[in-house]
Amino acid sequence: MEIEKLFDIKGKVALVTGGSRGIGEMITAGFLANGVKVYISARKAPALIEKANELSKKYNQECIPIPCDISSMEGITELSKKLAEHEEGIDFLVNNAGAAWGESYESFSEAGWDKVMDLNVKSLFFLTQKMKALLLKRTSLEDPSRVINIGSIDGLNVPALPTFSYSASKAAVHHLTRVMAAELVSENILVNAIAPGPYPSNMLGAAVNHDYSEIEKRNPRKRVGTPEDIAGLAIFLCSRAGSYTVGETITSDGGIVKTASHNLS
Repeated sequence: MEIEKLFDIKGKVALVTGGSRGIGEMITAGFLANGVKVYISARKAPALIEKANELSKKYNQECIPIPCDISSMEGITELSKKLAEHEEGIDFLVNNAGAAWGESYESFSEAGWDKVMDLNVKSLFFLTQKMKALLLKRTSLEDPSRVINIGSIDGLNVPALPTFSYSASKAAVHHLTRVMAAELVSENILVNAIAPGPYPSNMLGAAVNHDYSEIEKRNPRKRVGTPEDIAGLAIFLCSRAGSYTVGETITSDGGIVKTASHNLS
């Protein structure tokens, strides 16, 4: 029951997609700070390599970049092959890579629809499928492998912005998490999702000119999320403490989904 054992993830191996910035970087930092060897992937190789070097030095722990575009099956296959060249097995897969698209209802484009649905839903499913063999290598009944899918509260609420494919994709992620959890739990791979609310990121920042003050005022907790908030939740899900939690979508939003209507009344 000691906290060091309940939340111990030292010596594990993880892959975090979209791990060079935003929520992916926050989760990666939390893993590295607690002794996990982390592979990170993203499309932009120079930024990814620079971030991996920066995090490796900061936490004195291996952070290894694998530049890859997982929006296509070719990219997914390439990533799985490259990772298999480095590791016989992995313990954690964090499906964080994602895209958003905002456009009016009348002019919303097929390109915006397909880009978001392909990366946020299709790629998540097929990357997990390709990674199953690596996740099985190190798993056991006592210490199962973990998959964390990053959803969004926009998949639970009706979003304020015209991001039709994004909110639909994140609702799909939440339900796909339950379906995948049912498929994989018998093989000691536990699948859960996190639905973040507002966190500092390029995606949210672009929508508010990186001024989070209004978002903070409207949030029940009067702030946006911090790295500790999201990393702590990921560590819980990947540790002994979270090993009986299966198929859940856990919000990390300061109370927006569950209490916002009360706070506005």
